[in-house]
Amino acid sequence: MTSLLLGLIAALCWGLHDITVRYLSQTVSLLAALFTVLTVGALFQFGVLTITGGGLSLQPTGFALAIGAGVCFLIASLGLYYAFERGPVRLVSPIIASYPVLSITFAIASGATVTALQATAVLAVVVGIASVAALSRDSGGHVPPRGPTIALSILSACGFAGTFKLGQLAAEHSDEISSTFLTRVVALALLGLLIWLTKSRFWPGWTAIGPLTIMGILDGIALLSVISAAPLPHPEHAAVASSVFGLLTIVLAWAFLKERMTISQWLGCILTFLGIGYLAL
Repeated sequence: MTSLLLGLIAALCWGLHDITVRYLSQTVSLLAALFTVLTVGALFQFGVLTITGGGLSLQPTGFALAIGAGVCFLIASLGLYYAFERGPVRLVSPIIASYPVLSITFAIASGATVTALQATAVLAVVVGIASVAALSRDSGGHVPPRGPTIALSILSACGFAGTFKLGQLAAEHSDEISSTFLTRVVALALLGLLIWLTKSRFWPGWTAIGPLTIMGILDGIALLSVISAAPLPHPEHAAVASSVFGLLTIVLAWAFLKERMTISQWLGCILTFLGIGYLAL
């Protein structure tokens, strides 16, 4: 399986996850929802760890890197949940999905060779996704001030880029399944501490448990897919391809939440897939 395919699997899972976040954010406590999703994801990954029979195997360096990835993952998740609560999707998704710029920058800093055409393809992915938001017109209804929404989205994008880089480095020093599991456990533990300190709720309510359980499994598959690309050629391509989740989220918001999609946005979609298509060559 290639890094690109793993990234596309992650994109599909995160696209479905994020549109559900947007839907539930209007009625469910976000911290409780995120705690449930991280818990289910941790149980899912523990199940994978048990089935594979590898056990929890982490070298000291891999252990430290996985902890760092867990901190970044919590930052990314909090930024994402609160940004989607504010919306609209067409503003939030492209900004969060721009993290491949940082992923490619990290790859270059680590000595990876990135050709001019590959860099152009990455740029096409980012520009295509961004244009879906930038070239759209506002729809009716109340929209919160964009400044905080943009700041939360940028914070999430930086968190995801750090998660993928540190997670893949941890997987190079240790087993990728163990690294992913520890990453999620660290994020879950820190979130639990945050909920306790802020005296917030842990329980999201029975009506939300079903969707949140599915979201947790999707999130677990997505993160495992990206980090599992570590031993493959061009692991940064997994992070790039996974950014298509932003595009999928926007299309789902258009189809089910009745957010507007213009011709310009559809052109942005085409540009994005052209960039991803080139990276697959």
